[in-house]
Amino acid sequence: MTTTLITNIGSLVTNDPTLGKGPLGLIEDAALVLEDERVAWAGPAAQAPAADEAVDARGRAVIPGFVDSHSHLVFAGDRTAEFNARMSGQPYKAGGIRTTVAATRAASDAELSANVATYMWEALRQGTTTFETKSGYGLTVEDEARALRIAAEHTDEVTYLGAHIVSPDYADDPAGYVKLVTGEMLDACAPYARWVDVFCEKGAFDGDQARAILKAGMAKGLQARVHANQLSYGPGVQLAVELDAASADHCTHLTNADIDALAQGNTVATLLPGAEFSTRAEWPDARRLIDVGVTVALSTDCNPGSSFTSSMPFCIALAVRDMLMTPDEAVWSATAGGAAALRRTDVGRLGVGARADLVVLDAPSHVHLAYRPGVPLVAEVWRKGARTV
Repeated sequence: MTTTLITNIGSLVTNDPTLGKGPLGLIEDAALVLEDERVAWAGPAAQAPAADEAVDARGRAVIPGFVDSHSHLVFAGDRTAEFNARMSGQPYKAGGIRTTVAATRAASDAELSANVATYMWEALRQGTTTFETKSGYGLTVEDEARALRIAAEHTDEVTYLGAHIVSPDYADDPAGYVKLVTGEMLDACAPYARWVDVFCEKGAFDGDQARAILKAGMAKGLQARVHANQLSYGPGVQLAVELDAASADHCTHLTNADIDALAQGNTVATLLPGAEFSTRAEWPDARRLIDVGVTVALSTDCNPGSSFTSSMPFCIALAVRDMLMTPDEAVWSATAGGAAALRRTDVGRLGVGARADLVVLDAPSHVHLAYRPGVPLVAEVWRKGARTV
C-alpha cells in the first residue's frame, strides 16, 4: 500500500466531531494521511505520522468532497426558451419535462452517455466526488431502461424515476401509466438501479399513486426517495417518512405536521436551492428544519428545466444567503448531509476509514465558499486517494 501525507492544511473539515471542533470536526494547522483509497489518519500537522509521499497544502483549507444526492443528468437538449420565458414572467410548471422527453428519446446512447460524462466532469471540477443521477426523461420501457444502463456506467448511485410525469403516450390513461411504471418498466429498470423515486406533485402523481409506485420498487429491492412538496403543499413529505425513504427532496412547502414528521423520522430533507433560484420560487425554510433537528442535505438538482447548474459551491452560497443556513451548516449539508441522503457512511467525511475524497480550496477557510460566491475556489480534487483535478 502507498501512503500520502497532505500537510500544512490551514483548516480541515472532517465532519467527525471526535477529531476536532464542532459538528464539522474542524482542525486548524492539520494534516491527512491517505492509504490508497482511504483516509488512514487525520489530526494536527505537528503529530502527523510519516508517509511514502508528502504534499504541501500551503495553508489552504481542505473539505470532504461534495456529495450531490439529487441530479437528472441523462437527457438531451436544453430548455433555454422555457427559462427565458420564465425569467420574463411565466410561472414554472411540471409539464415542461415533456420537451426534454422528446429530445432524450431522439438521442443516441452515445450522445446521452457523452452528456452524462460532460456534466459529471463539470461537477467534479467544482468538488463533487459522489454523484446520484436519475432516469425520468424517457418514460417508455426501453428509454427508461437505457437511461439507467447509461447512468450506471458513470455512477453507483442510480435512481429509477419512471414516475417523473405521466408519459405523453398515456395522457388520457394515467392509471395505465402507473401500471406500466410498477410492472413491465420496473422489471426492465430495477437491475440497473439502487433507488426508486416519484414526483409526488400536482400535475404529476398524487399520494396514492406515489405510494403504489414506491412500494412496487421497494418490493423489487430498491430503496425509496421522493420528489416532495416542491410546487405546493401535498402528501409527499409524510409519505416519504411513512415509507422510511432515504430523502424527501425539495421540501419547499411544509406544514407543521410535515416538519414534525421529518424531525421524528429517519428521512433526510434534501434542499435544492438551484431550483428556487432558477424558477424564482419561494425558498425552503432551512432554518426551521435545522432548529428542530431535521437532517438537511444540499444538492444541485442539475437538470435542463428547473436547475441547470452542477455547482455545489453555488448552492452553498445560495443556502447561506437565502435559506438562512450558516456557512458551517451549508458545508456540512453539502457533504455529510448528502451522504446521509444516500445512506452512505464512507463519503462526506474525512475520518479514518472514509473514502479519500477531498477538495483543496484556494482559501484559508471553508467559509469562503459562501463569503466569495461565484469565485472558482476549488484548487484540487482528490477522489479515492488520487488527485483528479
